[in-house]
Amino acid sequence: MPELAILFEHPAWFEPLFAAVDRGGIDYAAIKVGDHSFDPASSPPPAPVIFNRVAMSSFLREPEHPLFYTMALLDHWRGRGVTVLNGPEVMAIDSSKARQLSLLHRLDLHAPRTRVVHRAADLATAAEAIGFPLLVKANIGGSGAGIMRFDSAAELAAVVAAGDHPRSVDQVLLVQEAVPARDGMIWRLETLGGRFLYALEIAGAGQFDLCPADACGDERGPIAMRAFDPPAAIAAAAERVAQAMEMDVGGIEVMIDDRDGSAKFYDINALSNFVARPVEVLGYDPHDRLVDWLKQRIVEARA
Repeated sequence: MPELAILFEHPAWFEPLFAAVDRGGIDYAAIKVGDHSFDPASSPPPAPVIFNRVAMSSFLREPEHPLFYTMALLDHWRGRGVTVLNGPEVMAIDSSKARQLSLLHRLDLHAPRTRVVHRAADLATAAEAIGFPLLVKANIGGSGAGIMRFDSAAELAAVVAAGDHPRSVDQVLLVQEAVPARDGMIWRLETLGGRFLYALEIAGAGQFDLCPADACGDERGPIAMRAFDPPAAIAAAAERVAQAMEMDVGGIEVMIDDRDGSAKFYDINALSNFVARPVEVLGYDPHDRLVDWLKQRIVEARA
C-alpha cells in the first residue's frame, strides 16, 4: 500500500504537486475521481493518508460532476480509520458560499451584506433588501463561475424573466452587495496546516470566471499579481478561518472596502493549487513546504 493517495479531478492542475511529491520521495497513488466507484460494504482506503484535491469547479467540466460523490467517498474512507486531508466537512463548506459566509460572521469577520434564497422568484425581494449595484451568485461556483452583476431592479427582472439568471447545482443562490474594492485589488491568503503561508495581491476585483491562484488568463489578458505581506490582523483572521473549519490546505479571499477601509472576507477555497510561476512570484516553491507537511502527516498516521 502507498503512503499517500491524492484524489483529484482536473487533468493538469496537479502536475506541479505530483512533481514535488516525486522529488520528496513519497510513495503515493494518484486517483482520478471521475473513474472511481466504491462499495460501502468494503472498498478499503487506498492509503493511510488521503489528500483531497477535487475542485468545486469540476461541475463546469463534467455534467456528471463528482462533488457530492467525493464527500461520500471521503467519509467512507475516513470511517475506516485513515487520515483524510481536506475531508468531507471541509468540502461541505467549500461547496457552499452560504455556509462560508455564516462561518465568517460567527468569527466576527466582516463580509459583504448577503441574502440567501433558493427560488428565482425570491431574487427581487432579496435585492430590495441589499440595494443596487449587487451580485447574484451561485452557491457552488468555482473560479468565479455563476456570478452576474446587476445595476438596477429592471435589469434583474428582465434576466430572471428570461431565465438567464445564475444557477447553482444545489439550487441555492446568493444576492450580495457589490463591494467597491480599493484600487481594484483582491487579496488571497494561502494557509497550510491552519497557518498563514503566503499572500497575493491580485488585480481581479470586478472580474468573474477568475482563478487567481493559478493566474489563468483569457482574452482579458494575464492577471497582474504580486506577493506581499498582509496586515498581521488579516493573516491572523485567515488562520482563524482555516482552523475553525479544519481546512488543511486552502485560501481565503478578502478585499478592502473603498467606502470605509474595512476588510471584507468573501470567499474560502479549499482547493489551493498554489500560484503559477511560484519562484518568480514568491521566491520559492510552496509545493516543497506542502510536501514536508505531508510527510509529517504520514508519520503521524503511522504512530
